[in-house]
Amino acid sequence: MHVEATQENNELSASFHPETAPLDQLTFVAVGPPRTGTTWLHEALADQANLPQFNKETRFFDTNYDRGFQWYAAHFDRSKQLPMGEICPTYFISSLAPQRISRLAPRTKILCTFRDPVARIFSLYKIKQKYGLKSGTFEQALACDPELLESGRYAFHFARWRRAFGPENVLGMVYEDLTSDPQAYLDRIATFVGIPPFRLERRRLERANSSEGATRPRSPSLARMSVAVAEWLKARHRGHLVASFKRSKMNGLLLGGGHPVSKPSPATVHELRKMLCSEVEMLEDLLDRDLSAWKGRGDREDQSADGPPHVLGANTAGTGAAR
Repeated sequence: MHVEATQENNELSASFHPETAPLDQLTFVAVGPPRTGTTWLHEALADQANLPQFNKETRFFDTNYDRGFQWYAAHFDRSKQLPMGEICPTYFISSLAPQRISRLAPRTKILCTFRDPVARIFSLYKIKQKYGLKSGTFEQALACDPELLESGRYAFHFARWRRAFGPENVLGMVYEDLTSDPQAYLDRIATFVGIPPFRLERRRLERANSSEGATRPRSPSLARMSVAVAEWLKARHRGHLVASFKRSKMNGLLLGGGHPVSKPSPATVHELRKMLCSEVEMLEDLLDRDLSAWKGRGDREDQSADGPPHVLGANTAGTGAAR
């Protein structure tokens, strides 16, 4: 552990320059984990905060840190006089993201969003299937894809973020609150990160990034290629091209269109609940909230949307797909 810590400190020091720190403009970072309503939140805050242009997730603080501070800063419109923030759910389990963010922007507010861990893990699996990133059954994916289970260690990672920024600067929210009262959910987040109160538009009450009805791609290799091209474009600040593609008919041809993704067996759900029970119980203590529904309802209906499931009869057609 000492060797690993020393290596991380050296790597951070090598990337740390006086002109890049502190990054005072960075007001908040929503760190996930994935499939907890983060795409909906990004769209809800789009007109109220200075978020990365075109790319919801820069992934700067976990995988793109070596691209440098100027690369990251170029994602934001410096002319906007709005709170600056990012919503990137892969940061939640990153071993380096908390230290990197706190080093560059020590006063940043951190938002963690939680959801029934079994429903969330299965939703993430379905999205990976849709993009051709995983093949095989859900049970096989659990055995070979570490992110699925690691991102379910809610209490462990939530505690890491609280240690890095202080408990008063880290807010934990629950997906069920979003589905029951989106406005109240958003009001609490806005107050926490320093955004003036505002009313949600009706169009912001729609689902975003739903994995409901997700299917395997017609051609996994073409789906993977499209994902790789999208990442290449986003790394070069060409996210607007990716956004245009997502709105086109080609998106539907390359992503999905194959066989539906089968639901997990009751036995698998039961084992997952047992495995994650202690994490849920520790999270209950950290949030001071009863989450018993996440511990024993193995036959509950899976809600796989990344946002409110049914709000005011919202039309859910045409939403995008990512995390």
